[in-house]
Amino acid sequence: MKIIVPMAGRGSRLRPHTLTVPKPLIPVAGKPIVHRLVSDIAKVLGEQIEEVAFILGDPAFFGDDVVDSLMQLAKDLGAKGSIYRQDEPLGTGHAIMSAKDSLSGPAVIAYADTLIRADFDLDKSADSVIWVKQVDKPEAFGVVKLSEQNEIVELVEKPQEFVSDLAVIGIYYFKDVSVLKNELQYVLDNDIINGGEYQINDGIKRMMEKGMKFVPGKVDEWMDCGNKNVTVETNQRMLGFLEKDGEGLIADSVENENANIIEPCFIGENVVLKNTTVGPYVSVGADTVIENSTVKNSLIQSKSIIKNANLDNAMIGNHVVFDGNFETISIGDYSVME
Repeated sequence: MKIIVPMAGRGSRLRPHTLTVPKPLIPVAGKPIVHRLVSDIAKVLGEQIEEVAFILGDPAFFGDDVVDSLMQLAKDLGAKGSIYRQDEPLGTGHAIMSAKDSLSGPAVIAYADTLIRADFDLDKSADSVIWVKQVDKPEAFGVVKLSEQNEIVELVEKPQEFVSDLAVIGIYYFKDVSVLKNELQYVLDNDIINGGEYQINDGIKRMMEKGMKFVPGKVDEWMDCGNKNVTVETNQRMLGFLEKDGEGLIADSVENENANIIEPCFIGENVVLKNTTVGPYVSVGADTVIENSTVKNSLIQSKSIIKNANLDNAMIGNHVVFDGNFETISIGDYSVME
């Protein structure tokens, strides 16, 4: 089994956090999104992962440090790590074809801006499984239409009239991903473009037209990391799941000086908490200092200093200095203070 992970986008909806850190490497509950996604998929599949292929964008943004972290992720799963580059942002189908040398045999394709919680048996009798989640507002999503035999017969993007409430979450299984590769090659060769881009759906639709069997796979939880608010919410939900799983979330090296931690929280290595209440639902990265503050429902990354703050639904990056009693201020592009 292979896992193919397109992650070439820069994550413009999550600025300023993605100006220097690719969105898939933003930590949620103490672990980068892509690391958590790939590890969770491997756990759900319950079989040996042969290869993890990552599709990255501009080397100036997805640099050597990113490559090293992804190769270590694959190694930790006992798999070969492969790195491909999508030179131009020409869509999901184009991204997948950037890794065409790895498109053979059984594979899961997963877009690296989402997290799941799931426990299921993979239907290997099908040519493909498309994972879906029931949603309240299907008109905002791409959805699947099912036959009476519970097979997927159509993909519909943001339907204005009700088709289905099963939204496509961006994770797919292919019994032989080389079939998808062949259909996407046709899409590229014939310049089949939707929304200005080459789409995976056009390859999938060609497979359906040839009578291949597609079935839905349902996840228990689907968590988005598309923008700041939903990422903070995803951090809250993930902390709750990890607490129920009994995972240790507070490092032994945390320095606690008259501080109160209301769990669940992730508190990283060498964090210093002084005269502070943290939690619930807060993640704090390594080497961060928080003093004289109250922080809840928030995500703070590494090596930052927070003083005299009252934070709720906040997302703070790396190497930030924030004093709630500020008299002078220095804020860069895309920063938001509300």
